[in-house]
Amino acid sequence: MYGDCVLIASWNVNSLKARLERVTGWIKENQPDVLCIQETKMKDAVFPTSTFSDMGYESAHFGQGQWNGVAIISRVGLDSVIVNFVPSVELDPEARIISATCGGVKVVSVYVPNGRALDNDHYQYKLGWMKKLKQHTATIANPTDDLVIGGDFNIAPTDDDVWDATKFEGATHVSAPERKAFSDLCDWGLTDVFRDLHPEPRVFSWWDYRNGSFHKGEGMRIDFLLATKSLAKRITSAEIDRNARKGEKPSDHAPVIIRVSEK
Repeated sequence: MYGDCVLIASWNVNSLKARLERVTGWIKENQPDVLCIQETKMKDAVFPTSTFSDMGYESAHFGQGQWNGVAIISRVGLDSVIVNFVPSVELDPEARIISATCGGVKVVSVYVPNGRALDNDHYQYKLGWMKKLKQHTATIANPTDDLVIGGDFNIAPTDDDVWDATKFEGATHVSAPERKAFSDLCDWGLTDVFRDLHPEPRVFSWWDYRNGSFHKGEGMRIDFLLATKSLAKRITSAEIDRNARKGEKPSDHAPVIIRVSEK
């Protein structure tokens, strides 16, 4: 616990095997109560359950090997785990979503497909995936419940969320259908809590490894913690930990963090 607040975070670690030491170091320093992890890139059998257990965390993981992979770790309880979408929604062939209840809050960790290019089949897969995420969310919760979806959405909702909108014309992440899919999800009853507290543009969560993008400030905000109103109204702060993007062998994403006051 952070004072009287619960700290919830989400982080695309871009290979948990490659960055386990960095992740455990970040956990020790920041003491999240719940952490949603994306791109673990490992099978369930090799997920470091005991490492997190030794740190006081329960964990649930949905992996497939060298690609994708999502997890939730929690020190405030971890119940009602759902791997993949709920059965009433067409299951996804890839390991991109896991849900659980942590300390009375329904938590969903997601790794939304990249989309690759507007004329690529993966783009249509992405749009369909977002529709299924909304169906999944509506099945496991009501808008009046305490729920948070954390993850890498691979969507920049507005031009303020990219370093130069002209550089992305005709590309994924910023297309009108992707942005509509994101807003449709939020319209169900979710709010982009970081944006609510930080209306300023050009605050990013991802920077390409190439061309010194991080140091040039050439990034995108594509990682989110979306919360229902009952949870959002108790959020006391939201931040993106840019320091986690620094140093040796960082992920190309930074953690997104919210602090929620107790009821």
